[in-house]
Amino acid sequence: MATRKKKTIISGVTREAADSAFGQYAKADAQINKINAEIELACAKIREKHADRLSSLAEERDQAFDTLQAFATENQAELFTKKKSLDMTHGTIGFRTGTPKLKTLKGFTWASAVNLVKEFLPSFIRTSEEVAKDKLLADRDEEDMTEKMAKCGIQVVQDETFYVDPKKEETE
Repeated sequence: MATRKKKTIISGVTREAADSAFGQYAKADAQINKINAEIELACAKIREKHADRLSSLAEERDQAFDTLQAFATENQAELFTKKKSLDMTHGTIGFRTGTPKLKTLKGFTWASAVNLVKEFLPSFIRTSEEVAKDKLLADRDEEDMTEKMAKCGIQVVQDETFYVDPKKEETE
């Protein structure tokens, strides 16, 4: 369970106090990075140690999957008529029906389909109007653009965020 942490705004900080705080920040940041690097190194060593066994187990699992899939496909008519799954000793196998999707017939493209739908199924053609935000941003500095955008209830804003970027030094 995460605990909520409130940030209190500190005021009246001197340059010396800020420099001292930055030193603490940089030191803690460097130590965090060092510990994380040690963790990554330990994980890499463990991964390397078990790589061969993991590889052979993955291959074994894939072969077993292929065998189960062949069994299910060959016996689909008998085993999966009432249910799409089959409970077995070690688990369940089955078939899942995917989400319906549209696909063009052989020899048709989506562009040709759109033209034919316009002709035969016009109620299934969608037209959408939307603000060309990219053009407004590109032309925001042109004459009277700020006033015109304001009339439309639009303004250009740029958020500003605070950052801390400590100098990184090589550690041994």
